[in-house]
Amino acid sequence: MSSAQSIISSAKTILRQEAAAIENIAGLLRESFADAVFSMYNCKGKVIVSGMGKSGIIGQKIAATLASTGTTALFMHPADAAHGDLGVVNSGDIVICLSKSGLTEELNFILPALHHRGVTIIAIVGNPRSFLAEKANIVLDVSVCQEACPFDLAPTTSTTAMLAMGDALAISLMREKQFTPNDFALTHPKGSLGKQLTMKVADLMTSGKAVPLVTEEASVTDMILEMTSKRFGVSGVTNRDGKLSGIFTDGDLRRLIQRGVDFSSLSALDVMSPSPKTVSANALAKTSLEMLETYRITQLMVCDNDERPVGIIHIHDLVTQGL
Repeated sequence: MSSAQSIISSAKTILRQEAAAIENIAGLLRESFADAVFSMYNCKGKVIVSGMGKSGIIGQKIAATLASTGTTALFMHPADAAHGDLGVVNSGDIVICLSKSGLTEELNFILPALHHRGVTIIAIVGNPRSFLAEKANIVLDVSVCQEACPFDLAPTTSTTAMLAMGDALAISLMREKQFTPNDFALTHPKGSLGKQLTMKVADLMTSGKAVPLVTEEASVTDMILEMTSKRFGVSGVTNRDGKLSGIFTDGDLRRLIQRGVDFSSLSALDVMSPSPKTVSANALAKTSLEMLETYRITQLMVCDNDERPVGIIHIHDLVTQGL
């Protein structure tokens, strides 16, 4: 059995081989790469990625990266394409074909049908003089000297080169399209970034009768009952016009008790804190979180453009959403 040190040394060699392969294909880039990016930028249809075996797995990742960065893309298995899946291909589409040798039978078999449909074929290929390269409209050379596999058999270095080329295409295209973080969020609504850039206060706030509210004329006792029954530890106070004029929290109540204040005859107006911090229902949820953190409070009243309360948002609402 090998020692830990020899295993680590071998791994470093493999990683350096693969890094060198990426450096090598960077040196092979020509105007054809820009042609590929421009073709996808101007594509009125969709981008279809196809490949067999390990190249096919890399193709699936490339298609997924394109789709998540603003390009309509999908993966098509070449064997399935020959048995009906070619129906997804339309004139005006672009098909990216991946093959180390350029001699993949299943892939080359469908090339005439792709030409018949009038698509642009981009070949990401390890042999620029192969059949696939000859039949493609645009060729991207991902030639590697040797696989990281000690027998030069298992696709390793070659698939790394393909993956890196696919990433280069996707990100270059993303930049040409001026794809923004907001655009990214729309394709990643479940992720943390997506939530931060798309989720609004209105999506999380409590509204309707569950919002703790009293009028300025209400007694402190009634306000305490409102505050505790709604379980937010706070109550908003509205004036005669229905606008939010103040707020009263459980912290305010504790301070009254500590000072020995007799509030039995006092109204909400007498004890409330005026000009409370508020947020709009249309504001991003992350904005409300930033306000809560800045002012070191646990909830915000949500008001409309006329300063009328329409809801309340608590820090727990934001935490449970992973914000």
